[in-house]
Amino acid sequence: MKKLYLFVLLAFTFSSLTFGQRFLEETFDDVKITRNVPYGANYTVITIPVTGKSTLQPLVMDVYEPEGDMAGERPLVIYIHTGNFLPIIVNGGISGDKADSAAVEICTRLAKHGYVVASIDYRVGWDPFGATQPDRALSLINAAYRGIQDMRTAIRYFRKDAAVNDNSWRVDTSRITAFGQGTGGYLSLTGAVLDDYLEIPQTQNPPGKFLTDLDGDPYTLEPMVIEAWNGDIYGTSLGIFITGDTFCLPNHVGYSSDFHLSVNLGGAMADISWMADGDVPMISFHAPNDQFAPYFDDILRVGTNNDAVVQVQGSLYAAMMADSFGNNDVFDGIDDEWTDGAKNASTRAGHDYLEALYPLVRPKNVFDNYESAPWEWWEPSVFDTIPHPFVPGASIHQVQITFNADMSKTKALAYIDTIMGYVAPRAFRALDLDNWTGTTETLNPTEVDFTMSPNPATDVVTFMSNEDNPIESIIVYDAAGKMVHQISNVRNNVYELNVGELPAGIYYTGVN
Repeated sequence: MKKLYLFVLLAFTFSSLTFGQRFLEETFDDVKITRNVPYGANYTVITIPVTGKSTLQPLVMDVYEPEGDMAGERPLVIYIHTGNFLPIIVNGGISGDKADSAAVEICTRLAKHGYVVASIDYRVGWDPFGATQPDRALSLINAAYRGIQDMRTAIRYFRKDAAVNDNSWRVDTSRITAFGQGTGGYLSLTGAVLDDYLEIPQTQNPPGKFLTDLDGDPYTLEPMVIEAWNGDIYGTSLGIFITGDTFCLPNHVGYSSDFHLSVNLGGAMADISWMADGDVPMISFHAPNDQFAPYFDDILRVGTNNDAVVQVQGSLYAAMMADSFGNNDVFDGIDDEWTDGAKNASTRAGHDYLEALYPLVRPKNVFDNYESAPWEWWEPSVFDTIPHPFVPGASIHQVQITFNADMSKTKALAYIDTIMGYVAPRAFRALDLDNWTGTTETLNPTEVDFTMSPNPATDVVTFMSNEDNPIESIIVYDAAGKMVHQISNVRNNVYELNVGELPAGIYYTGVN
């Protein structure tokens, strides 16, 4: 008996996918990465110690897309890497770049789920060795401010592209997520709640922590971030220092910087008082005993030298506030194996389960340290040849392994499995992906005289259109929505597709 293949025609100029598995699990086998795409330019302070002036820096990103995806619009994830606001190696760590192992892995998985993912570089530079705690706080809050400006600049880049460049990245600008890892988590959390510059000098936890003496008069304190010098909180106004040096160049003015979901891996919030009713939903993963980023409310210490910098509020505090405001109510009722895991982990962390918070509980390791980022891994032989910049006689690997003693790719991928499993259904809810179609313009087959025969088929399916609308490409999806075959550059109004080697079943065709 011959095998039977049933092909279902969706539409000519296919531009929508509504398969339930997309976004909830990996439905694409391959990912296309476009590297070092410019999304703006702005002034970095990291050159000041050498040149005495800020320097204009290109802002670039790696863009991950699901290979073979024909959807007209896809939800966007802005991914923000970690690194203590210093370049990799200089920060004494094994991470600090958009090409970090964990960043590449998570971005690839998100793209295989069906998202467009932009892994951005952002401006770094601050002084962790400031003489006093206020000096270090001043330096760090300005670095975070620039990072938030750059994250928002990337969002505006895509909105501008959609408006003036025919949406060349095919992004659904009504569904944008800021996904921050480590230091990037500070940006995705704080960027979700900082919507007024005046919130910075009016901080409440503790009061006045971002005020300092800038003019030599100890009886009057000034904000550590001055809008006229640093530009506005979005990076859409010119910032000029009193010496004339430029600290902010406007990018993509006139477009919204808003996003719709915040995801945080091990970051914290600059000040919890900035949270309010109506802020975007937040999903957080955090090691409760993180020695650097507080889980609840404590002093931030940086991994370079462990000096105190500033008091911040972590993922537990943020989840409690989000719950009290009802900002995370959209996640209510999600109950699966990942939810069970988060509930069990919350018990081990010593608190009730809070929706959208997953504690990653780790014991002290053989070096008597707690781990903060079990999703990270690196190649020991590479970093064991690089001297640690702050620990004489030790390599970067020798220092970093004390904070991740059983580090391995297998361990890191297991934690990333948990992260993706827990995020997927919550992002689906928060972004209203149950109602997503990815549709731009779909033509009725009769408008282009399109036919596909025979249907059902056993050997060959013939696709035909009129001469004014030649077929450009054909993609075949299985019943689960996974691409199983692609033909590009057809450029003809007739094409014969051999289906004899496909397993028997139901298939969908996307024709462009």
